[in-house]
Amino acid sequence: MEWWVNPDKSTTPIFQNSNLRLRLCLTLCAMVLVVYGPADAQRPTGKTRIGWLSAVGESSSSTGQQEIIRILREFGYVDGKNIQFEFRYAQNKLDRLPPLAEELVSHKVDVLITPGTPSALALRNATKTIPIVFVDVTDPVGAGLVKSLARPGSNLTGFSSIESVLVGKRLELLKETVGDLSRVAVLWDPQNFGARHEWEESQTAARDLGLRLHSMEVSSADQYERVFDQTFKTRGTGLAVLSNALAASSQQIIVDLAAKHRLAAIYFRREFVALGGLMSYGPDQTERFRRAAALIDKILKGAKPADLPIEQPTKFELMINLKTAKQIGLTIPPDVLARADRIIR
Repeated sequence: MEWWVNPDKSTTPIFQNSNLRLRLCLTLCAMVLVVYGPADAQRPTGKTRIGWLSAVGESSSSTGQQEIIRILREFGYVDGKNIQFEFRYAQNKLDRLPPLAEELVSHKVDVLITPGTPSALALRNATKTIPIVFVDVTDPVGAGLVKSLARPGSNLTGFSSIESVLVGKRLELLKETVGDLSRVAVLWDPQNFGARHEWEESQTAARDLGLRLHSMEVSSADQYERVFDQTFKTRGTGLAVLSNALAASSQQIIVDLAAKHRLAAIYFRREFVALGGLMSYGPDQTERFRRAAALIDKILKGAKPADLPIEQPTKFELMINLKTAKQIGLTIPPDVLARADRIIR
């Protein structure tokens, strides 16, 4: 270290000289900027990444995707600006879900969102750390996704569609609509955990309503026509379609086959009715994604999925297509029509 001499002959370290001290500080600052760059350059500039895994195809997922993107915008998350989506689709091939889930996890997304039980199970098996928000899961506790609805206790939370509770209400509405109804064919996918649970619950509800059920098991879209032709050789049977990804991606096929056989049918989503189906009853379609978006917002702000209770629907809607009723020769009873939230005339 250099020293300088005061007029009083005492010695003082160089850094106590104000001019030299200033020059030294400026030199050190310049060196830091050269080596490390501006402070802002060290801040993370990447967008929040959200992974979406769907058991169906892109076209069948588009409505849900657009809805979640729109609602997240209301929370301040703009796709392409401060968030970025990674989409993966299994195209109704459930065996593709595990590798697609692993792929999303490898992209180190911040949050995962998925509609349906099979895809939620695939994500749960792929990661124990990345937060997962699911929608349209019938029984998250029974499926082993969470410990309880109040305290999920893991990296998963979400919105339960309680479809197993609603199957009885749908059968009741169908019987009210078709006065002499005694037999109902139930269309479901046995490979889907949620649909299996709904089928079991529908049998209990049918006994209380005095209805006989016929199981229509379909696991691929190319089976629909054959199963319909075998089931509806004679009239007098109604149709109830249970919630599952395969049916959701085959809406037009199912609606057209129901029209061909002149069936009184009830569906789990209003989209079927918009395509020409007779009637639907289920949770409000916007509510599920609004509640899911709120959960994503909480997680991105630091909340843990384990502490966020599973959301459940509070709004339900009955939709009826009077054009279809006329085509199959059915008159909707006034008391049923009066309860409809939406009517296509």
